[in-house]
Amino acid sequence: MVSEPAPRHQPSHLTHSPSSAAPMDATGGIDAAAVCDLRRDPKIPEPFVWPNADARPASARELDMPVVDVAVLRNGDADGLRRAVAQVASACATHGFFQVSGHGVDAGLARAALDGASDFFRLPLAEKRRARRVPGTVSGYTSAHADRFASKLPWKETLSFGFHDHNNTPVVADYFSSTLGPDFAPMGRVYQKYCEEMKELSLTIMELLEVSLGVERGYYREFFADSSSIMRCNYYPPCPEPERTLGTGPHCDPTALTILLQDDVGGLEVLVDGEWRPVNPVPGAMVINIGDTFMALSNGRYKSCLHRAVVNQRKERRSLAFFLCPREDRVVRPPPSAATPRNYPDFTWADLMRFTQRHYRADTRTLDAFTRWLTEPAS
Repeated sequence: MVSEPAPRHQPSHLTHSPSSAAPMDATGGIDAAAVCDLRRDPKIPEPFVWPNADARPASARELDMPVVDVAVLRNGDADGLRRAVAQVASACATHGFFQVSGHGVDAGLARAALDGASDFFRLPLAEKRRARRVPGTVSGYTSAHADRFASKLPWKETLSFGFHDHNNTPVVADYFSSTLGPDFAPMGRVYQKYCEEMKELSLTIMELLEVSLGVERGYYREFFADSSSIMRCNYYPPCPEPERTLGTGPHCDPTALTILLQDDVGGLEVLVDGEWRPVNPVPGAMVINIGDTFMALSNGRYKSCLHRAVVNQRKERRSLAFFLCPREDRVVRPPPSAATPRNYPDFTWADLMRFTQRHYRADTRTLDAFTRWLTEPAS
């Protein structure tokens, strides 16, 4: 998983206010027991209430986003490739979201991965907490991110774990067996295979992004060949007061690329032209969005976009998010052919991850705030 470099200074203007700080125990440390069983709450507790500006209703207009056939990269369809590149370029210049078909991910595997999430989140809370996330890290189970924040909590549970394919080690399968026990070995094998498929799909998408940006073929694919990525299973229980809370608050992903598999319930929304626009599930397709790390790799030509997830009163919702990340110590910089001047300094993914985990709640200003954090002299 993401390794943590030595601590560095934290400028005062980036310090969280007490209202958004993680709960503390009597010793001043993070209260690891601060988790909630959302299915037992008949009303929205106060920490889950979001400001009206964040929780305002969505537009009736669905997000205008293409469904791009990525199979054209392999089947020799030159016209199809030109069409796919144009679709990606248009989407990424507008809001950074598109869907992909022809990805080759087995439908049975995708269904098993979604069902595995259901099986895990329906476990008793005591069993889920065997995988409880250690504060300051990414891997593990959390309910409503209550280990990090005390206000504007999301109405969801998550299970996150790291993935890489260095040395052909089955890191995901090993995580499930070692953390949850041998009974979870079959689930671990499902997610191991799913992450392997997501890694290959992410490299295919990088090829499309290379062509659309006019970057040397293979540059981005090679950059992420030894990636250390994050897999997250999301569970959004039915909510008694969905208009007062959010499943995931407005944010931009700090990672490079997100591949999202939704079930058929829907809930993802993207902010475009001041309106929250829904992204309705397309059977067999996966949702792709640009994150801050790729925004830096493209020198700002492709931008990450604010998005959120809403909940509803009647149905549970599941989604699987694969976050493509560089190797922790790899230096993030645009290719030599990128336009100058540079918009962002060189940085490592480990530094950006630690910044968003410990010092800053990701939003549209993350890269700018991170740049100041990197460049300001230590006090």
